[in-house]
Amino acid sequence: MTNSVAIVTGSSSGIGRATALRLARDFSAIVLVARSGEPLAEVSELVRKMGKQSLVIETDLGAPASADMVVKETLKRFERIDALINIAGAVAGLDVFQMTDDQWESGMALKFHGARRLAIHAWPALKDSKGSIVFISGNAADIPKASSAAVASINAAIEALAKAFADRGLEDGVQVNSISPGAILTGRRLAMLEKAAAAKSISLDEMKKTFLKQAGISRFGEPEDIAELMAFAVSPTSRFMTGTVLRMDGGEVKSN
Repeated sequence: MTNSVAIVTGSSSGIGRATALRLARDFSAIVLVARSGEPLAEVSELVRKMGKQSLVIETDLGAPASADMVVKETLKRFERIDALINIAGAVAGLDVFQMTDDQWESGMALKFHGARRLAIHAWPALKDSKGSIVFISGNAADIPKASSAAVASINAAIEALAKAFADRGLEDGVQVNSISPGAILTGRRLAMLEKAAAAKSISLDEMKKTFLKQAGISRFGEPEDIAELMAFAVSPTSRFMTGTVLRMDGGEVKSN
């Protein structure tokens, strides 16, 4: 019998991958969801080597039918869901006057609506298990800039959405929170830094130092930093915490 099951979206790389591997220490089975099949298979193998079960689901959560399929496949295999970790979704970091309607809608389709639909479809199973949901936003929600308007706007919307689900969760026994990372050194972040370095004709190391100075932080975060916070957010220890935004950004957003 499978005692505890966690669904982790975006689990082929970065924060999602680190979270899936971290949760494999605490859960009996991990459902790995992303668009990239080969990297998912690699993560699945690592989960199995830890002595845990895994289920790989290669799908685009931006497609409306995907969420229902993910939940049905999970219940068919494991008969329960105890945690849903919504990490999938990259939003274009473009200027507010450059973003097209299609780019706005694409960002919303995966990161916002994909997570929203998964929460809705998984809700009955989570209600049965008294489970947990974590949404991922980002500290751009607190420091919006014209140069990355969609990132900030969608992250802010996700935090509001998580609080709305948390409100219903008080009645249904489902814990819901969101996590807001800062500058985490994922492959995507590294690519952004490399692009910025090339544009300024400086080295990558110089670009990293410039970014850290401008952000007022001592180092970049690692995916494993956020994975540990994710693990706490779905642990019995955190059960009294719901409707909260947990920010981990090295102090980039200054407290009021």
